[in-house]
Amino acid sequence: MPEGTIAARLAELGLTLHGPHPPHDPLDAVVIHNGTARTSGQLPRIGGQLTCLGRLGDTVTVEEGRQAAAVCALNALAVLHEALGSLDRVERVLTVTGFVSSAPDFHEQPAVIDGASKVLADVFGDAGRHTRSAIGVAALPRNGAVEIEVTVALKD
Repeated sequence: MPEGTIAARLAELGLTLHGPHPPHDPLDAVVIHNGTARTSGQLPRIGGQLTCLGRLGDTVTVEEGRQAAAVCALNALAVLHEALGSLDRVERVLTVTGFVSSAPDFHEQPAVIDGASKVLADVFGDAGRHTRSAIGVAALPRNGAVEIEVTVALKD
């Protein structure tokens, strides 16, 4: 792909990278090693503010969670962009780990994390298809409803 292809695709889709929102010291937003890059967990932040607080199945709907997961994926792309200099260096999205703050009887974590998976597939096409885990948890940092980690393979 020519340089700037992914940036053009983001613009075409009307998607904005709202970050990067780096983690606190001594953590890194992205670790690059042996041809892969892995992000730290990304919360649904826009302009530094969390956009979706609470628990799915309690105060947050599946649609609100899906939208929050999409924001998390965009924030993962923002930290990858900062670390790599260009998202065109991404050869393939390998895996997404999604955490969903869930009420005890909530079982729709995959539907929530679909928001992140859709963003990555829309942006990268077939290279955005990935493996995934959608995990329900009792609580997430700062009362965020969703958190996403992304691992990608890099081009040589």
